[in-house]
Amino acid sequence: MNPARAPRLRVLPVTPGRWPDLERLFGPRGACAGCWCQWALLSRRAYESGKGAVNKARMRRRVATGPAPGLLGYLGNEPAGWCAVGPRAGYVRLAASRVLAPVDDAPVWSIPCLFVPRAQRGRGLSLALVRGAVAWARRQGARIVEAYPLELHGREPGAFTWWGTVGTFEAAGFREVARRSPMHPVLRRVLRG
Repeated sequence: MNPARAPRLRVLPVTPGRWPDLERLFGPRGACAGCWCQWALLSRRAYESGKGAVNKARMRRRVATGPAPGLLGYLGNEPAGWCAVGPRAGYVRLAASRVLAPVDDAPVWSIPCLFVPRAQRGRGLSLALVRGAVAWARRQGARIVEAYPLELHGREPGAFTWWGTVGTFEAAGFREVARRSPMHPVLRRVLRG
């Protein structure tokens, strides 16, 4: 997708007033198998036992109490994409992973999840979401933003590519800083002032 031809996406934080839009975007399956973007936030046991309604309630509570757990992308007035972003310290699953363990002691913000519905894929929306997340993190005081995309080696991204792809993050200025798995590098973007 040529970024110059991508549709214009407004990227806004999820607030209580935007909860209905997130609910509509994620649909009855919670974006992916009842996840409701809770995978990175919870232990494996808590996540698995909460798939569906419990994870939805957890997300709704996070949106209601703030800070915003992520961003919605809008095409006109329609929600067309989601990007989770926040301080890495809040994503307990990342710290427990050998592949995604911290690279160093630097305080970083993480982008652990992207969701674009099938009908909207292939239009450059993931890149717009990532750029919006970087801008949002910068406004919140972040100095480094980190991501954990998949290296697809020529395969097309599928529904379970919630990490995003290396190409998307590289196009947004991220660079690889660690690789503990052939398909799952750690990428960072260092933010200037």
